[in-house]
This record gives sequence, structure tokens and C-alpha cells, in this order.
Amino acid sequence: MSQLITNNPIALQALLSETLFVPKETETRLASQAPVADDTSAMETEEFIYQGDKSTGILFILRYPDFPYFSPQAEEAFVKTIGALQLTKENVAVVNLANPHNPNDFKRIMQFFQPTKITLLGVEPISLKLPEIAHNSYMKGRVATVFHTFSFEEMFADVQKKRLFWNEFKTFIGS
Repeated sequence: MSQLITNNPIALQALLSETLFVPKETETRLASQAPVADDTSAMETEEFIYQGDKSTGILFILRYPDFPYFSPQAEEAFVKTIGALQLTKENVAVVNLANPHNPNDFKRIMQFFQPTKITLLGVEPISLKLPEIAHNSYMKGRVATVFHTFSFEEMFADVQKKRLFWNEFKTFIGS
């Protein structure tokens, strides 16, 4: 059998049942690589690295391994999308689960962010141990409603996916 070598946190979580800890020097290095928070955004390095403001109750969860949050094209689409609903990057929270510092644990996400509206952008609910939720639909929980949709890259590739997303997203955010 050949050796399996990976540092991908999602792959490791799927392969191992034990809790993994990051050495202190690695954690310090990761925290120093995180973008610096300005006056209008909150950044918590004790448990999650994220951008924006978690106090509004609106959380976007994504998994972009190649970018801190979004690809440049996806970020532009994200800003325009939420802007159309009178939201900004500064007044919503965005967490990238591909960041090795961020736990891929829905209970911890709920405890830390205390959201009322969660949008999964290209993140499958099953990866967070949630029940299956069809694309562009949502599930109401006791505390929060979870909206499951495509990543922006999937929507760029298929105009129909973008249309379906937009119609449901307006209803979800407006509710």
C-alpha cells in the first residue's frame, strides 16, 4: 500500500476520526497570513477566520481552497448580489471552510456565529452533517434557516442556475 500524503483539512477529516490539533507555530503563522480586519469588519482568530460582521445573523459558508474567500470574479458577483438586497461585505459574515484554521463543524459554526440565515455557496449540506437540502431551497431549523445553492463558478457556467439562485435568494433574505 502506498503512503497517502495530504494537508487538505477536508480530506483529513474524512479519513480520520481522531481530533487533530495544529501546532502553535503553525496556528500563529496562519493567523498572521489572514487579512487584517479594518474598523468595519470583525475578525476572530481564536476559533474562526472570517470576513465581515457576524452580529447581523447573516452567514455565507463557502469552500474555496485557492482563495482566502472568493475568486476575484466570484467576489465581484457576491458584492453585486448582496448589494442588490441592501447588504455589503461589511455587514454579513463570510467563512471559508477550506481555510485549515476553520473547523468544519456545524455545531461550532452555530455557536460562534449565532446566525439566523445561512447560505451554503457550493458547500454540500452533508459535508457539515446536515440533512440533504436540494439546490436553491432551504431548511428551517430551530435557530437558523439554511439555504443551499451553487458556487458562483457553477452559476457563471450555467445562466439557468444563476436565475434559479437569484429568485430563491431574494425570497430567503427577504423573509
